Amino acid sequence: MILLNESRTRRRRLGVVAACAGLLATLLSAVPAAATPDPGDGPAVEREVSRSAQAEVAEAIADGEIPGQDEIVHSANIQHIANVPKDVLPGTNTDLAFQGRYAFSGNYDGFRVFDISNPKAPKTVSQVLCPGSQNDISVSGDLLFLSTDSSRSDSSCNSTTQPATEKSSWEGMKVFDISDKANPKYVAAVETACGSHTHTLVPERKNVYVYVSSYSPNAAYPDCQPPHDGISVIKVPRKAPEKAAIVNFPVLFPGEGADGGGNPGGPANPGVSKTTGCHDITVLPDKDLAAGACMGDGILFSIEDPENPKIIDQVQDNVNFAFWHSATFNQKANKVVFTDELGGGGAATCTAEIGPDKGADGIYDIVGKGDKRKLVFRSYFKIDRPQAPTEVCVAHNGSLIPVKGKDIMVQAWYQGGVSVWDFTDSAHPTEIAYFERGPVNTERLTTAGPWSAYYYNGYIYSNDIAKGFDVLKINDRRTDPAKYVRLPELNVQTQPDYFD
Repeated sequence: MILLNESRTRRRRLGVVAACAGLLATLLSAVPAAATPDPGDGPAVEREVSRSAQAEVAEAIADGEIPGQDEIVHSANIQHIANVPKDVLPGTNTDLAFQGRYAFSGNYDGFRVFDISNPKAPKTVSQVLCPGSQNDISVSGDLLFLSTDSSRSDSSCNSTTQPATEKSSWEGMKVFDISDKANPKYVAAVETACGSHTHTLVPERKNVYVYVSSYSPNAAYPDCQPPHDGISVIKVPRKAPEKAAIVNFPVLFPGEGADGGGNPGGPANPGVSKTTGCHDITVLPDKDLAAGACMGDGILFSIEDPENPKIIDQVQDNVNFAFWHSATFNQKANKVVFTDELGGGGAATCTAEIGPDKGADGIYDIVGKGDKRKLVFRSYFKIDRPQAPTEVCVAHNGSLIPVKGKDIMVQAWYQGGVSVWDFTDSAHPTEIAYFERGPVNTERLTTAGPWSAYYYNGYIYSNDIAKGFDVLKINDRRTDPAKYVRLPELNVQTQPDYFD
């Protein structure tokens, strides 16, 4: 393990050889893999890179310009205090949720419950086998919610993959009772159009509303017809979750014809995903506000009536954004950070050739009041540690670190690792800490690294796609005040008011 006092600033040629083979051109013309149907529930397929790129990686490791294979490096203000490898669920690790002394880890094969009462030694409480990518996960009270975004033979946890062209295929939301964390019980299933790639909870006292994000309709899919430009809203009674049902499908991008509204993508906007739904939504229930990352569009909308969300503003970036992936509000709700999943989570996009703007986070100020609020672009942020051409690196899931008067967040970047950065000055964001591993593979392009990195009750928890569950502790005067903020529950996409 290597500790560095600050982020590496030495620039290198790494990534240029791979780009010369056409990587950049490919990224600019491609869009992320379709959400429906998923090709299966196994790990991502590795792809070999050129011999010149392999030699470049070996040279960079030998020169100490990048970490060695699986070698851990981090800034001096972060400690790596625990790792729990994957166990009986071998699939891709995905999102995280938290409740009390428990962490809930999604996996393409199901989910895992950890006891994190001692963050230095997390213990497995239970593991539930229930395949169905991508198993995005949330919790509320005694209920756990799991997204299924691959076509299955039925809604059971014993289902098998089945083509989306068959009417009997199933995709959607699953609901579990977790009153006994050691023995979760499957209690409800709701089929949703085009499945459930991600979901977001809007909790109430008696009910939980679930906003289901899905996309990529196709005329050949009976349950996923174009234009689809909306979200499914599910109402789940807390005391009778078996009665969960869809109560609305609000169209967020109205338009004429089969293509609907939203960003048309290419050829009008080369390299930009066509909007056919949303990828992820973050809500601020205390402020009746939500931000949607919707493929080719970023949106701000009101959830004052949770069954009927209303668009306030809509923005596009047809120069540097390829796929609007996720959103994070600051505490004051006057900024939104949108992430760009350039390459669809399957490409080496943190290279010198791709540069600092493409595949970056976009920081937007929210200006104005009420229904006249606007999203105004201020700057980009991207990690400044170029990765190897064998490392899939992309802006991914993160959360606020609750510091009053400051805008600081932690974020996962796949094999780019975990980054802690400050965007208090919207126009000049800066990284203040990081943690990463060296390439998982030095000869083949491989999907690995942190899918999600979230701050919860004094620690950073990271769900590594390949390496398992990591626990980090940051010791920095800029983030120290966050140690005193305690939450009973955290679903990052249901953003709390940390200082209420």
